Amino acid sequence: MNLTVKIGNMTMKNPVMTASGTFGYGAEYSEFVDLNALGAVVVKGISLRPREGNPPPRIVETPCGMLNSIGLQNVGLEAFLKEKLPFLRRYDTPVVVNILGDCVEDYEELCTRLDGKVEAIELNVSCPNVKKGGISFAIDREALKELIGKVRKKVKHSTLIVKLSPVSEDIASISVLCEKEGADAVSLINTIPAMAIDIETRRPALANLIGGLSGPAIKPIGVRMVWQVYQAVKIPIIGMGGIMNASDAIEYMLAGATSVAVGTANFVNPSATVDIIEGIKDYMKRHSISDINEITGGIIWEIKDH
Repeated sequence: MNLTVKIGNMTMKNPVMTASGTFGYGAEYSEFVDLNALGAVVVKGISLRPREGNPPPRIVETPCGMLNSIGLQNVGLEAFLKEKLPFLRRYDTPVVVNILGDCVEDYEELCTRLDGKVEAIELNVSCPNVKKGGISFAIDREALKELIGKVRKKVKHSTLIVKLSPVSEDIASISVLCEKEGADAVSLINTIPAMAIDIETRRPALANLIGGLSGPAIKPIGVRMVWQVYQAVKIPIIGMGGIMNASDAIEYMLAGATSVAVGTANFVNPSATVDIIEGIKDYMKRHSISDINEITGGIIWEIKDH
């Protein structure tokens, strides 16, 4: 069986990667998971300078997932390059760095310094563009167009991925814009803005009031959006959102994903990624599939008369 997939110029030994923000910098999970077994390791979002993140409480469980409002806490680029990346380079697994910034210039500098040092760079475009009054790149088409166009000139060796937000007005046309401006791939979906209230105290469950909803609750939305984007672009799609097992991963691939990213499942089961890889192999055996790429976009959606 061939499980190899390609995302831009990044070759993965299988289609399963981690989702940014749910796997630390890789080392934290290395005692539970053989990092060599993964298709790629996606580290938590990196900014130019360290960020402390939001005050607690910043995670709350929901009936079908979780809310988080971590606030993009991270060690910053310098510490990542000196302290975190060398550990990951012990493994034969591609490294993807999710990056975030307050303005286009932040992203340009991050891309310049990361290009060629990691296999792929994933743009978190859900961050506010401070110079544009705090509007998110994900919902401002002109700002997004400018961002991708400028960082594309800086990324000459690594694969460039744009992570799309489910709050985008028309995610299919946003993905077309990403493709036209030079993105090698898109990943979707990011978490969905949501909130919870403690009825006994009448206080928000999160200190930041609003957080990002992830987990099984958002999977049908993610699958739908991946299918819509697959109809619109030719570049690879990385599907994510509520993937807890191999069945979920395969569902995303049938909708059009070339690979998948596992997030919230890592908190429930630290070895979820390797379990999903084994489950995909079992599915391929049961259905006599010799190449994993055969199932991408393989949904049979025409209705036949019986």
